[in-house]
Amino acid sequence: MISHRQILAIAVPIVISNVSTPLIGLVDTAVMGRLEDAAYIGAIALGSMILTFLFWGLGFLRMSTTALTAQAHGAGNNDEVRASLGRALAVGLAAGGFLIVLQLPLNTIAFDLVEASSRVESLSSEYFNIRIWSAPAVLSNYVLLGWFIGLGQSTKALMIQLVLNGVNLILDIYFVLGLGYDVAGVGMASVIAEYSAFALGFWLMMRELRLRPGAFDLARLLEPAKLRRTMIINRDIMIRTLCLIFAFSWFTAQAAKSGDIILAANAILLNFITLAAFFLDGFAVAAETLVGQAMGANNRATFIRVVKLSTLWAFAISIFVSVVFWFAGDVVISFLTVNAEVRNSASIYLPWAAAAPVVAILAYQLDGVYNGVTRTAEMRNLMILSVALYLAAWWMLVPLYGNHGLWAALMLFFIVRGLTLAVRYPALVRASFS
Repeated sequence: MISHRQILAIAVPIVISNVSTPLIGLVDTAVMGRLEDAAYIGAIALGSMILTFLFWGLGFLRMSTTALTAQAHGAGNNDEVRASLGRALAVGLAAGGFLIVLQLPLNTIAFDLVEASSRVESLSSEYFNIRIWSAPAVLSNYVLLGWFIGLGQSTKALMIQLVLNGVNLILDIYFVLGLGYDVAGVGMASVIAEYSAFALGFWLMMRELRLRPGAFDLARLLEPAKLRRTMIINRDIMIRTLCLIFAFSWFTAQAAKSGDIILAANAILLNFITLAAFFLDGFAVAAETLVGQAMGANNRATFIRVVKLSTLWAFAISIFVSVVFWFAGDVVISFLTVNAEVRNSASIYLPWAAAAPVVAILAYQLDGVYNGVTRTAEMRNLMILSVALYLAAWWMLVPLYGNHGLWAALMLFFIVRGLTLAVRYPALVRASFS
């Protein structure tokens, strides 16, 4: 029977790994904040938004690899465990190379779609042109993280992330505050960190494969039915992920229309939401892994218990994070920027960011469950509905309440995602264990 300890054995390393990830965003913001000009913070926010859209548009590589590997592992099928890795790595490396080839048109199109001051756009473009060279490593790291998580080896995923984030943090400070490279330094630090993490992940992957009997079989890798299923799952997750990224990108783009101060304030508060999301994601990933393994083993009772225990922990963590944000948020804001106007603006909108973890918990947790059993079409469709209602709320609320209306629309987006997934949950259980 699944225990609390088994949930935590997967979730805690993922939480530690994930918490270190948004700390890099906080360090990027804090380092830029030392430079006085709010344009630097806005530039990193916009540049990161565009790259996130590109990279996390391919974030299905992590999610689908986790789900397919967990199901194969639960069924005791080592050959398919290898094949899931091989298929995903091939896609990741090819897609990364493709993004580098297309970097100039991507840069032009992206900044034509974003409305910001000319200085912010110029700095963001410089950052983009450097960071894009990390694409093959970024996407391959998604695959390796997904594979280790699917095997239940979240400690190895933690090792990869700690190397990535540690190298990035150190080089951020050195390049920007030490050498004075501003946004270029932040970009170079990220590129070096991604390739360092990939080197470690590849070494850990080879060690794990040597412990498993068998070899890569080209015929299995190219098996039509498996390829088709993988492509359908990846397509659905990609659409779902692009919708999610669009929601946050739209949020940032609308803030940019209100000027550099609101853009910088919202960028700082989005770091709070990112930090909370990575806390909560640890338990969503634990659910994703264990429900996938339960489905592979055709064990309905284990599936139900995993969902209950992981969700209980997730709710407890969400309340804790919200309380911390509420009482310590102004201290963090003051640390992240020395600009008085940005500090005051961020403080005004802090309650929205503090409420986000509790508001969003159901959406994050059920996302993990749906992905673990590869019910990706439903994830996709419900996400599209949520984005449509989010845009409707933005259209109605922003003219009346300004930036408060923008934040309210984002909260509604979280609520609709969670409720729609919850309504469909009983049908998901029936379909997965019919």
